[in-house]
Amino acid sequence: MKHSGKAFKAALKLVIWSLLLLIGIYAIGIIARYLSEFIAWAWPFLFALWFIFAAFVFYFFRDPTPNVPADKDVIISPAHGKIDVIEETDEPEFLQGKCRRVSMFLSPLDVHVQYAPVAGKIAIVRHTPGKYLAAMRTDCSRYNENVFIGLESAEKPGEKIALRLVAGVLARRIIPWVKDGDTVARGERISIIQFGSRCDIYLPLNWQVAVKVGDKAVGGTTIIARRS
Repeated sequence: MKHSGKAFKAALKLVIWSLLLLIGIYAIGIIARYLSEFIAWAWPFLFALWFIFAAFVFYFFRDPTPNVPADKDVIISPAHGKIDVIEETDEPEFLQGKCRRVSMFLSPLDVHVQYAPVAGKIAIVRHTPGKYLAAMRTDCSRYNENVFIGLESAEKPGEKIALRLVAGVLARRIIPWVKDGDTVARGERISIIQFGSRCDIYLPLNWQVAVKVGDKAVGGTTIIARRS
């Protein structure tokens, strides 16, 4: 007869699927039992790993108050790190011409809060997507994701200073705390870069660099340059 046996096949299909579901539930129960036993055994080690992670995170995000120099004829370091580049270069975005670039590498053990090198007005904050090359490379500023911050000095009207905050292999997030039009005091906190990274500062040529390659800069405190 036409369609004979189709009802049985439909019933058989439901029975098979319900059996597979039952077997799946049983298998999940077995896995959950062994997983719970493993977690109970490994809990002290997992908690110890979490404690180490939490301690590192709090250490990494430490935020010491800088000892800001009162001298208005100096530019202070915007970041904590090791100076590894001092050169004359072109900066077309903001200074629009020849300037000095002082660059420093921030290791994962350095403080990663950045500070205003002078008092002034934030004229530009621009994010540029890019690669995530190792921040130890002194040329990574050309290729890596970065945030460019331009400041118009309040201490000498018309003078411009710029920063480039550069991401690295570990540093995948740059968080500026300022925006266009904000006014900042010398040494004020302006941003944070999470994990290893690089910070460039661009200075007018009339400033005399006061650090040398290999020096360790303290953000908000170390004098990077003096007015010549």
